[in-house]
Amino acid sequence: MIGTLLIALAAGAASAVMFASTVSGVMLSLVLALFAAVPLMVAGIAWGRLCAAVGGLFATACVLAAFSFSRAEIFAISVALPAWWLAHLVLLGRTVTAPSGQDTVEWYPPGNILLWVAVIAALIVAFAFGTDVSVTNQSFRRLLERVLARTGAPEGLDVPRLVELLVFMAPLMVAMIMTTILTLNVVIAAKIAAISGRLLRPWPRLRETKLPLMTLPALVAVIAFCFPDGLVGLLARIAAAALLTAYALTGFAVLHTLTLPMRTRPLWLGLAYALMLTFIWPLPVLAMVALGLADAAFDLRHRFGPRQPPPLPVP
Repeated sequence: MIGTLLIALAAGAASAVMFASTVSGVMLSLVLALFAAVPLMVAGIAWGRLCAAVGGLFATACVLAAFSFSRAEIFAISVALPAWWLAHLVLLGRTVTAPSGQDTVEWYPPGNILLWVAVIAALIVAFAFGTDVSVTNQSFRRLLERVLARTGAPEGLDVPRLVELLVFMAPLMVAMIMTTILTLNVVIAAKIAAISGRLLRPWPRLRETKLPLMTLPALVAVIAFCFPDGLVGLLARIAAAALLTAYALTGFAVLHTLTLPMRTRPLWLGLAYALMLTFIWPLPVLAMVALGLADAAFDLRHRFGPRQPPPLPVP
């Protein structure tokens, strides 16, 4: 018990330091802050949910003591609570009886965890942008105008229209980034637990990740609310961006599955990931979204994926 408590405190301290590193102003500190949930997730996955909860409380107290209540609130909502809940979902399982009569554990599917990641990311972004849309947009508009005035806009560029476009796109981009970063946090934490031999569940085949069936009609319903202005439209756009990012991630899983029989598989996968690092990254993202949506609608992996060999006859 003492050992688990020390691990929880160490994980909380590491998470708080990673989150607080942004005060240094170094670019690397932003990367550390984005992955501040990893120590808490590792503690939760490897040593249990209580360990993650204690570590999260200790980390929040450290941030509160070092900074302010508002910083501690941001840390608790965007780091500690998601880390504890996602670690809980990774360990979630139930005992089922197989046809042979043997009891087995059915673990919470990775696709359901990915859906929770998208929901949590949307909630974090909605909390960050606040409920007063006009005030938030005005503040962001003034910030962009100062940045463009300081850096100097090219001649002939319609600055007001560019500012309005960036104000509109900012919540969507943040939702996409947050969904991707939270997913990477979970995968990295689970992999660390697996390497250390403390992952209680078997490592899933990530290329088989599928979002629940109800996600597609939910996405259609959310998109229907994206067009009005105001708070409802903003929240709907944030949720749609998070869900579409989740489908883009499943699109990569589909690509990994469909290319299994190909000799040129490394080339196709390397090209897909390399394009994500270029200035044309929206095009491969849209392609992955389309692939994920097509798989959700038509089950591409089952139709065109590699066939499983027939089971061996039972003697």
